Amino acid sequence: MKIYYVYILKCSDKTFYTGITSNLTKRIMDHKTGKHTSSYTYKRRPVTLQFYAQFTNVELAISTEKQIKKWSRAKKLALINNDFEKLPNLAKKTFK
Repeated sequence: MKIYYVYILKCSDKTFYTGITSNLTKRIMDHKTGKHTSSYTYKRRPVTLQFYAQFTNVELAISTEKQIKKWSRAKKLALINNDFEKLPNLAKKTFK
């Protein structure tokens, strides 16, 4: 059974990068060494792994990655910090 990973990296400029891979160790090394010069993380190195989740269903992994990419910084931080109870409130929009 193949395993897929959705991961979040923290970049040197304090931004987050969310990605998906089937080889987490190799992909993180690619980010750290700047293997792909056109990558978002290339000019934002060093990067550190903040979060990852494992999936056996590639479609679910892809949809999760896309969902997290749309999240606010606060919501990503809640996920990284295992503050799962904060996620629903961070998803609500406030109107004035």
